[in-house]
Amino acid sequence: MIKANNLKKTYGDLEVLKGVDLHIQKQEIVSIVGASGAGKTTLLQLLGTLDVPSNITESSLEINGVNVNGLNDKNLAKFRNEHIGFIFQFHQLLPEFTALENVCIPAFIKKTHKKEAEKKAKELLDFLGLSHRFEHKPNALSGGEQQRVAVARSLINSPSVVFADEPSGNLDSESAENLHQLFFKLREEFEQTFVLVTHNKDLAAMADRCLTMVDGRMV
Repeated sequence: MIKANNLKKTYGDLEVLKGVDLHIQKQEIVSIVGASGAGKTTLLQLLGTLDVPSNITESSLEINGVNVNGLNDKNLAKFRNEHIGFIFQFHQLLPEFTALENVCIPAFIKKTHKKEAEKKAKELLDFLGLSHRFEHKPNALSGGEQQRVAVARSLINSPSVVFADEPSGNLDSESAENLHQLFFKLREEFEQTFVLVTHNKDLAAMADRCLTMVDGRMV
């Protein structure tokens, strides 16, 4: 599913990633842990194609059989929209739109017909226990509900892999536990692969594999 080799990232004189190799299987749930500043979020941004390695000609990144380093900007954006889902610590919902509209946005970018997108969004929100919240805007939702809307949004285009950066870091303990259980339920239901960056030891321990980063390297 994901094959990354020799990923490096520097910002000026600061070497954040020092040559990371990572292979993840289809439907695997992998957690990445490490101290702040270890390079976890930077790695997730490279894997999610939100950023590019500093050594792009000397590294490789293959997702779902596609060499993403070889794609131009237009094709990369299309690939990201269709194959990759993102969940962030701060849900990044657009406040002026309802839960249903927020979930539909990636589908609209994909040019999915409005009726089809809304049908899929409603199915996802219903699956996540939010069928009574379709028309509510983010400020009318609890933190856990907002994060579940963000999860639905990440799944709307049926991505091959979902990247989550501290997905439960802004939730109370009960909501965090519910979200953690949800990832495993989603894996069984939709056959997604999940890569989770987290400081939550319980979530990290639940994953199929827990990888540790120290000073820009996997250890």
